[in-house]
Amino acid sequence: MITLKNVVLRRGAKVILDSASVTLNPGEHVGLVGRNGAGKSSLFAMLNGTLHEDGGEFYIPAQWRMAQVAQDMPETEQSATDYVIEGDTVLLAAQAEVAAAEASGDGDRMAHAYMELYDSGAHDSQARAQALILGLGFKVSELDNPVNSFSGGWRMRLQLARALMCPSDLLLLDEPTNHLDLDALVWLEAWLKRYQGTMLVISHDREFLDAVTDVTVHIESAKLTRYGGNYSKFEDLRSEQMALQQTAFSKQQDKIAHLQKFIARFKAKASKAKQAQSRVKALDRMEKIAPLLAEADFTFEFKEPANLPNPMLSMQNAYFGYPPPEDAPEGTPPTVIVQNVSKSVLAGQRIGILGANGQGKSTLVKTVARALAPIEGEMIEGKGLNIGYFAQQELDVLRPADNPLEHMIRLVKEVTAAGKIGSQATREQDLRAFLGMFNFGGDMVKQAVGSMSGGEKARLVLCMIVWQRPNLLLLDEPTNHLDLATREALSMALNEFEGTVMLVSHDRALLRAVCDEFWMVSQGGVAPFDGDLDDYQKYLLDHAKRQREEAKKSGGAAAAPAPTPAPAPAAIKNIASGAQNTAATATFDAKKPANTPEQRKIDAKARQQQSEATKPLRKELEKIDKQMQALGAEKDSLQALLTTTTTPAEIAQTGKRLKAIETEVGTLEERWLELTEQIETAAV
Repeated sequence: MITLKNVVLRRGAKVILDSASVTLNPGEHVGLVGRNGAGKSSLFAMLNGTLHEDGGEFYIPAQWRMAQVAQDMPETEQSATDYVIEGDTVLLAAQAEVAAAEASGDGDRMAHAYMELYDSGAHDSQARAQALILGLGFKVSELDNPVNSFSGGWRMRLQLARALMCPSDLLLLDEPTNHLDLDALVWLEAWLKRYQGTMLVISHDREFLDAVTDVTVHIESAKLTRYGGNYSKFEDLRSEQMALQQTAFSKQQDKIAHLQKFIARFKAKASKAKQAQSRVKALDRMEKIAPLLAEADFTFEFKEPANLPNPMLSMQNAYFGYPPPEDAPEGTPPTVIVQNVSKSVLAGQRIGILGANGQGKSTLVKTVARALAPIEGEMIEGKGLNIGYFAQQELDVLRPADNPLEHMIRLVKEVTAAGKIGSQATREQDLRAFLGMFNFGGDMVKQAVGSMSGGEKARLVLCMIVWQRPNLLLLDEPTNHLDLATREALSMALNEFEGTVMLVSHDRALLRAVCDEFWMVSQGGVAPFDGDLDDYQKYLLDHAKRQREEAKKSGGAAAAPAPTPAPAPAAIKNIASGAQNTAATATFDAKKPANTPEQRKIDAKARQQQSEATKPLRKELEKIDKQMQALGAEKDSLQALLTTTTTPAEIAQTGKRLKAIETEVGTLEERWLELTEQIETAAV
């Protein structure tokens, strides 16, 4: 086991741990949490021997093998497969021993060496390495590509695969999800759940922590506190502790009241769709941990948009992709990623964009954001459309030598020159105050951006977006560098935002809390996804399994397998609901009373009484279903009309009717939920 007893750890003059104690047992999967700067990475450095304790007792079994993700960017012409295989240190040692034994000419030594080589898994090392590479989102055709041919984010995935390839008793993972898409993240979760050693993971992704950890260690005020359970359990326990601290709790009442008002407001808008019900659960959770959220030292909000055009945007037979490179031969066609898209984006929509890596999610968002021009078709924008765009590479666009205040001053000049300045405050003092809302106070407004952390840079980008008062937010992986408190602040701000949100993210907690509907980018097209994120996660795991099976059949050949058609979302939903129905039936049968004539009479009478009592409710429910079906059909026809209508007056008229339909549907859905609850209560 790992033991820390009254450990003191310093980094320079700063005390990271002060008389801290904790015990971690073999095989435990531990989530290490705490605010940025609390000392999580320093504790990792002590565990791997980079730092040494300044006092107290620290023990880790000497025989334990350790694996962790190297933070340096790999530079090698080795193939991706060979590079990952080299992560297996046991295999490398066995290969070295075979070479030494052969050179010595000692027959006994050679026999033992070859036995160790076999025991180390040399016979299936290539298959194991390629399974890791494919699971992390690479294509079969890329298995033999040189490491240097990949971009930085993909090379870091290879570093992760290399760490997972290494046999270990202790696995240290520091933000392993930062460079992953949702499909790779789901695969990684499944792999880590099967890991049998002791694991410590630092992550700002709550659902990831919930899935792979069973113990949580919290670093706060230079102390370590152990909690039995995953991150959600830690939140519950810590929230209860804070609620008991009445003095501190009373100071938070205004903030908690705001949280609960916000939760009640958006729960009332929830529809009966699976994804909306998922959102209600996320909001319920926020209500439960309100004291913990209220402790956060960072909150912000999006200002009310100056106007809300409806529709925001209409796409008509649009093709999205990339133009040919500048040095390409004349006549080279553009690269089409997503084709024949005819959809409209309405005021107030909250759309989560799903799709496996490389299918075109970012391409779609970039085109809507005007960063790319459509290759074909039309993009008709509503009058007064004001886009706030957070791109994956947005942090790289910031000027390292400039400070936050200089960024804001330059933004004011750009917006003014474009004629888009509204009621925003533009004086330097006002800009300083605005930056202060995003924790850029005091000397930080003059600190060079290049010296800031990834989380601080992300907060600066959010600050610049909020100041512009957009009515359409396009967010492509906005949480990559945000800590848990800032992610919660972003989630709340997005829920209170009056405009439209289009979100690409591997953070499922954010997707669940914010999005009411999902679009699936797959097979070169865009289609509604009727299931929720659990359905989508099942689809991703099945897709990854099929890909691995294809790789096994091809023996790791470079030829790419035929693309696997994505199952229709409705089919996924039916499979999921079928499984739930089966489980429910099994539970019911297990509790079924004896099937005697007397019992059958009692049951029949109870069913008749229940049927009579709920008959008016079911009749009203049936009427609402028909009304909603009719409104849904009208909405579909109007949205289709938006993709063919070009007259501004017709677009405006159609948008007004769509808004009215949304309001009517919202009212009906609220009543639908009330009736359903009454019927379910009567059935108990």
